Amino acid sequence: MSQDPAAASGHTDKAPGADEADDPLHSYLVGFALACGLTLASFGLANTGLIWEPAIPVVLMVLAVAQMGVHLVFFLHLGSGPDQTNNVMALAFGLLIVALVLVGSLWIMAHLNGTMMPMSPRLGG
Repeated sequence: MSQDPAAASGHTDKAPGADEADDPLHSYLVGFALACGLTLASFGLANTGLIWEPAIPVVLMVLAVAQMGVHLVFFLHLGSGPDQTNNVMALAFGLLIVALVLVGSLWIMAHLNGTMMPMSPRLGG
């Protein structure tokens, strides 16, 4: 009977925020520290000349996605375990709906902008 070496040593693989059974406060404190760090980094990078100015929106979007990941893992305890399958599927479905609404709205607005009559200049001021 072979046993997993990680299980034999008492070490189990867990997602970073999944240690709520051990110490939930530790998970929240680590998440809070990461969220504060990402927030300070985004404000700091936006207000200093460290980054090439046209790249600032891209950097802010990357930091925002990282912030969402921190919130999902450390505060909502969303992991990749077998007991989290329904939660991950619900999150994926929600993201699909949001993407469809955003892309559809932009598509409709672009189409409406293309079919509008040109504006004439005002006469008399």
